[in-house]
Amino acid sequence: MTDITQKPTKKRRNKGFTLSISQRILAGFAILIFFFMSNATFSLITLRDSAAITKNSYNVVNPSLEEIRNFKLLVTQSRMYTISWISSRTSDDDKDSLKKIHNDYPEFKDKLVQLQSKWENKQLAKTLDQVFTNFERLQKIQKEEIMNKIVEFDDYEDLITTSVASEIVDSQIFPLYKKIIAQLDQIALQKKKETENSQKDLIDSIKNQQLLTIILAVLSVMVGLGAYFITRRNIVDPIKYINSVFVKLGTGELPSEQGYPFKKDEIGEMADSAGKLVNGLRETSRFAESIGKGNYQASFTPLSDKDVLGNALLEMRDNLAKVAEEDRRRNWSTTGLARFGELVGKKATDLKNLSDLIISNLVKYVEANQGGLFIVEDLDNKSDEMYMSLVSCYAWDSKKYLEKRVYRGDGLTGQAWQEGETIHLTEIPNDYVSITSGLGEANPRSLLIVPLKLNEEVFGVVELASFNVFEEYEVKFVENIAESIASAIASVKTTERTNRLLDESTMMTEQMRSQEEEMRQNMEELQATQESTEKSQYESKEVNELLELTNLVIKTDTRFFITSANELTEAKLQYETAELKGMAIEHVFESYDKVEYAKSRLTKGHKYSEFLYLNTKSSDRIMVKVNAAAIRNEKGKIQHYLFLLNDISGINAEIA
Repeated sequence: MTDITQKPTKKRRNKGFTLSISQRILAGFAILIFFFMSNATFSLITLRDSAAITKNSYNVVNPSLEEIRNFKLLVTQSRMYTISWISSRTSDDDKDSLKKIHNDYPEFKDKLVQLQSKWENKQLAKTLDQVFTNFERLQKIQKEEIMNKIVEFDDYEDLITTSVASEIVDSQIFPLYKKIIAQLDQIALQKKKETENSQKDLIDSIKNQQLLTIILAVLSVMVGLGAYFITRRNIVDPIKYINSVFVKLGTGELPSEQGYPFKKDEIGEMADSAGKLVNGLRETSRFAESIGKGNYQASFTPLSDKDVLGNALLEMRDNLAKVAEEDRRRNWSTTGLARFGELVGKKATDLKNLSDLIISNLVKYVEANQGGLFIVEDLDNKSDEMYMSLVSCYAWDSKKYLEKRVYRGDGLTGQAWQEGETIHLTEIPNDYVSITSGLGEANPRSLLIVPLKLNEEVFGVVELASFNVFEEYEVKFVENIAESIASAIASVKTTERTNRLLDESTMMTEQMRSQEEEMRQNMEELQATQESTEKSQYESKEVNELLELTNLVIKTDTRFFITSANELTEAKLQYETAELKGMAIEHVFESYDKVEYAKSRLTKGHKYSEFLYLNTKSSDRIMVKVNAAAIRNEKGKIQHYLFLLNDISGINAEIA
């Protein structure tokens, strides 16, 4: 398969000056835009002229023509009312109409003058000024010669006055009227022509616009078709070829060279880019293959800063390397936790051996150089100040710690104990600790002090020193196993304390057993004596006195309410006789369950023997050996219950 970047024999044709694709497209669009802009310009001009013609016709020509017609009507009415004024003495309405014409004329003139100011034909405007002058002259003659002279009824009887008025109408008013009418007709005719010309101009403008629009539309279509064929020949066909190249690249196939004659334009640049892409894909595939084989150190150079695929592969490589490192750390921590969990679980029997085993394995596992394990000592006297001692170390100069106690807040170790928080230092004081070997000694680069804490209680401190700086995941690992170590230490301490208590309990049990045997023999003798006395007199005063002198004696009724107690009982319990009498027997003893068990046995006729604690009035505890039995009458029916209590608290204290 041939690389597309190889130069063919006939790939490019350079014929001097050539336009780029963008320049060709720009030229085509420029021509189209020129035609569209020309069409728009001519349309706007035509619309503007049409609007001006329409506006002038609507606002000036037509209103002017209408007002000229009204003026003509006004002149005619003025003439008619003047004749009526002279000929009819009773025509008051016509006289009022003539007066109204004189009064309304100034307003009518102002309105027509405003329209006159907008006329383009200045000669016609001058003609209108002459009309105004003639009409005002006509009104003056009317007013002075007719309206002011023929006022009263008698004026009509004066033939001279009426004759003069008629003469004035014929000689002055009629000629002015004809002249004014002629001038107004001339103006109206001219305005009518202007209206016709405006309509003609508007129609011509619309026709020109239509013709121009058709011409420009035809030219636009022709230019568009030309641009299409040029674009197809210079852009579409080359792009189809380039597209086929990229289609093959999209399927992972490197295209073969076909020798398409590219011009020196954007298409040629696309071909060069395709060649670079092919080479880039080769490098990218090689790099991806290296990553797939787990070589996260493989090198790769993206095609550019904007190379999305290349940069994505680099990011993927970095992420995979990061994930692999995180997996390694996670597996390391998980394996270590399982290892130390099994270690402290199987070996947690002896505190010294356990400490040696933990510190040696921990130093090796975190690849530290030395370490020490401090444990809080258990004190018999609670008033003494608590301290820690170094129970195990690895490659540690332990001499300075052999006779030294570490108290709360004493140095970094004591500070970690007091605060219950991890201390991680990377700058170690020169005189704090040093790592020693056969070749010499040096300060460590990192020091890690972790409290062994369980349920917020610190059982000790582990201290590690290394030439390498402890990573965060290593610190976290040591903190995680610190709880397991604390649990193992607590378990070993508890086991040792339990064994010690068991030994002491065994000794006390043996002593108790000896006393119990002796008391049992005494009870048997007492029972034998009691039986003999029951047969004779049911009670022997001498025996009772003896028992009362040596034992606490309590008698109850069949419901186990105290009926009597000897003086020794009252003294031990610190109760008066009246207070004890009627008290339930379970109030005397500390264990309610054991008393209930004793009552169940006694009601069945069995004897009862047990070690119990008495509750005194002052809440003191007295340990006694209880021997109880049911006392029967001569018919064998239970009469009352007898409790003999032997005070052994002194013996128990002596044993403890």
